[in-house]
Amino acid sequence: QVQLVESGGGSVEAGGSLKLSCVASAYTANYNCMGWFRQAPGKEREGVASINNYGFNEQYADSVKGRFTISRDNAKNTGYLQMNSLTTEETAMYYCVGVGVRDMRCPPLLPDEYQYWGHGTQVTVSS
Repeated sequence: QVQLVESGGGSVEAGGSLKLSCVASAYTANYNCMGWFRQAPGKEREGVASINNYGFNEQYADSVKGRFTISRDNAKNTGYLQMNSLTTEETAMYYCVGVGVRDMRCPPLLPDEYQYWGHGTQVTVSS
């Protein structure tokens, strides 16, 4: 069973940056695709970004393209989400996710496509 633990959330002013981290407890092959989702109060979970085990095949939600960067360090079993130019609308709980895939392509950024979920880290963006 893969356990994912997020960190790096916090409070930041609009236009600021945060870098989230996600440490996995198991061998990376068990979740060779990892990503990030977020959920704001009263809203559905939204896929943010994903990346495969080889560090490519990145996917991003249109709303974060050019501002967010996903990456991973398999030697450390750790994934990252660098978030720049944050807006108040991006206040949410951010979840690290993972899933094993047979090929190198991550599935679409839909909640049901990802098997493993962390407990989340809160990001609050103030005006």
